[in-house]
Amino acid sequence: MLGVLPGIVGVIQATEAIKLIVGTGTPLIGRLLTYDAQEMRFKEIRLRKDPGCALCGEHPTITGLMDYEAFCGVRAAS
Repeated sequence: MLGVLPGIVGVIQATEAIKLIVGTGTPLIGRLLTYDAQEMRFKEIRLRKDPGCALCGEHPTITGLMDYEAFCGVRAAS
């Protein structure tokens, strides 16, 4: 049973990407889709935006990409 799970999740992700690219249907924006493979059930949970979120809140403090190599102390090979 576990072998098919990545395929199911991949199909859902591909479907969502196609809906966004084509501009049709209702994407899962603001909703979380859970899947119970043993019971063959899907459950949808609505998500609310956190106004205090550092990334997408009313006053974001994260406004750009981080330099992960500098953050992790990785130096370029010479």
